[in-house]
Amino acid sequence: MSDYMPVEVIAEILKRLPVKSLGKCRSVCKSWNTLISHPSFISAHLQASLANNTPFLILRSWGNSEGYVLHYDNDRLDRFRQLQFPPVGAVPDSIVIGSCNGLICFYFWPGKKSSFILWNPSIQKYVILSRPSISNDVVFSIGFGFDSRTSDYKLLMVGVGKDDSWVEPYLFSLNENCWKRVAAIPPNYTFHGGSVPSVNGALHWIGHQERNNGRFSNTILWFDFSAEEFFELGLPESLIGVHPMYLSTMKYGESSIAVRKRDPANHELLNLDLDELWVMKEYGVVESWTKVLKLTSNIDRKLFPNAFVGGIVTRTLILLKDSYVESLALLDKTVGVHTV
Repeated sequence: MSDYMPVEVIAEILKRLPVKSLGKCRSVCKSWNTLISHPSFISAHLQASLANNTPFLILRSWGNSEGYVLHYDNDRLDRFRQLQFPPVGAVPDSIVIGSCNGLICFYFWPGKKSSFILWNPSIQKYVILSRPSISNDVVFSIGFGFDSRTSDYKLLMVGVGKDDSWVEPYLFSLNENCWKRVAAIPPNYTFHGGSVPSVNGALHWIGHQERNNGRFSNTILWFDFSAEEFFELGLPESLIGVHPMYLSTMKYGESSIAVRKRDPANHELLNLDLDELWVMKEYGVVESWTKVLKLTSNIDRKLFPNAFVGGIVTRTLILLKDSYVESLALLDKTVGVHTV
């Protein structure tokens, strides 16, 4: 067919196929294999998938059934398939840091040694990253995302010591296949550890300062993957003095952020009725913060993909970890890439 049809037309046809079909197409001939494995085609296929396909949700379950499962993002949450881990770790010893363009970032701590894994379950390829040498006394936040300027996947580790002083951050670049120290000076805020959401090529988390009178001053800290710099973004006035342990950041749609405020009296995981949600309707515009009252588990998942908490299903607790789209990410990589 390639003898009679322009390669541009072939590419337009192929980029609309699912990943499983493209795996078979790579065996048709060398030219098709070269085309499908090229970074420009991988990017074009991803954009077509994002535009035309319903994304999946990554659900984590505990109880009678433990593991990570992909479900369709529809009203019934129809099951798609179980995620089979790479042969390097186990579900109980892992957490999902984030998912971006078909790559899922896991943090593993089997035994005393911990590491990260960037895994594409659609093509069963993964990369293992050893954790940088950071003291166990350091509380750190971890974020995973995509730098569109350099078409690079990056992972950031930011830590604070016992004296609330910042530990020089580490940044991993998949293109360069290495960790490096970030020279940028973080703002004068501390934070609680954990994973943080990635939106618009930047990570976002709650930073705080504790005043002498025991009060807090909060802000949103964000790290730009392209500039490799830290910045601040103002919070709604009513959230600036809230105890930071009751605040957390999350995605709002695909291009902005939200802040969840937990009620101190609300300790039941599945009881979210007393929570507040503040959304930034226009990214980067402080004046666009809007409060949503009475956050519940029935909230629209398309607007707040990480707000869904789920419930008890046959004595199994189900939590949403992130969204997912099938892609060819890692297909064009060779250094350090393993195949299941």
